[in-house]
Amino acid sequence: MKPIIIVAASALLGLAAPSVAQPRPSGDWPCRQVKVPSVAVAGVWTGPAIDDAAKQRLREDLALGELAARISARRTPVEEAQKVVETFAAAAGDKRKERLTALFAGVYERLEAERREVIDGLERYGAKQRQLAEKLRDESEALRAEQDKTPQDAQKVSRASESLQWDLRVFDERRNALAYVCETPALIEQRLGALARAIEAAID
Repeated sequence: MKPIIIVAASALLGLAAPSVAQPRPSGDWPCRQVKVPSVAVAGVWTGPAIDDAAKQRLREDLALGELAARISARRTPVEEAQKVVETFAAAAGDKRKERLTALFAGVYERLEAERREVIDGLERYGAKQRQLAEKLRDESEALRAEQDKTPQDAQKVSRASESLQWDLRVFDERRNALAYVCETPALIEQRLGALARAIEAAID
């Protein structure tokens, strides 16, 4: 490998690896955003209490569960979900308050579970990235050691160089992908808040 490539690889490793490998307050959490493990109901909902009766109604009413799934799904635009809530509220009659409260219980349950799943996945991702950063440091040190030998073993240097470049590429691609994925928990929370406001408005 040409000396300039070695310098570039070493520079990239020096910039990239510590950002993942250094200890973090939240362990393997890889995002710049502060980790918030869960969203409290009170943080997004000011309507009637989500009590056992609401949860029981949700479990017993198949149509409610299906509606909660439909409006929770990110493929459903929020504007469309809001209209669905309005239509549902208009048809609920004198059971509007109870049914809408149960509907929100279903929405909260689904989006909170989805959000927790994303956070767990990000932590697994961060752990793998940390392990890869440690591997990159080891490979970089091994490559420098081979280059410092006299005489050099050209085959060993070439193999070590190729391995380091490949792992650097993988590390950098994974790091770049994080920029989008790290926004996902906040996007889910925003959707939960928007649906909560739509359901609350339909209760009044």
